[in-house]
Amino acid sequence: MRFVLFITVLAAAVMGVAAPSWAITNGYADHGAHPQVGALLSDQPNDDGTWAFCTGTLISPTVLLTAAHCGPDLKTARVSFSSHYEPGDKVYTGRYVADDRYDAESHLHDIAVVIFSRAVPNIRPARLPSAGMLDRLNTGGDLKTSEFTPVGFGAVNSGDGTDGTDGAQLTYTDTRHRTSISFKALGKVWLELTPDASSGEGGTCYGDSGGPNFLGGSASDLLVATTISGADDACAATNFDYRLDTAPARGFIGRFVTLP
Repeated sequence: MRFVLFITVLAAAVMGVAAPSWAITNGYADHGAHPQVGALLSDQPNDDGTWAFCTGTLISPTVLLTAAHCGPDLKTARVSFSSHYEPGDKVYTGRYVADDRYDAESHLHDIAVVIFSRAVPNIRPARLPSAGMLDRLNTGGDLKTSEFTPVGFGAVNSGDGTDGTDGAQLTYTDTRHRTSISFKALGKVWLELTPDASSGEGGTCYGDSGGPNFLGGSASDLLVATTISGADDACAATNFDYRLDTAPARGFIGRFVTLP
């Protein structure tokens, strides 16, 4: 089964509504722009024949960063770095380790890693932020004008509302996509990002959980937050992303990689 989690507590705590957040909407096929972004694969295909259920980012040759809620029962995880996964493509299997402080009700410490026994070759890992980077940018007013690039293997929302529905038509393709999204707010734990529809921006939804939000345009590899939740079922409103520059996040990540 495809992993789908509705984060009611998080959404209610942040803005008084409940919704999921996991597929690039209004985005583009990423192709080779972010080869360090991988798909977590199920052991068996879903009913539609696809395999990906969450997303992660290589942060060292042997460590992939993702979300704790992606694997409440996982011991190991299978990961593909193909831009479009097909059975037979190279798959890396690693040990799945979630932050033991993760709270499934509050979704604090929603962070995990997959540790590979051998280095993933020919892929440059993403860069991580320094401690308090987003706070400094926010204080200086730079976050308001910053561009962010979410990337993930989640479903593509092809709905346009012309069929009388709410416009959410999610299609899973096992393909890495990216989009652009704008800053909304910064909290102690969460980075809130909101798509500007007038500028053609999009967001994240089902399947993008654990995936990266890069600070900068489509070529950026500076990973500052991971996708966790969103504010609407159509995946077109505010995204709530787990900051990686905070002491709790760095405390967990620092167990596995050297931090800047």
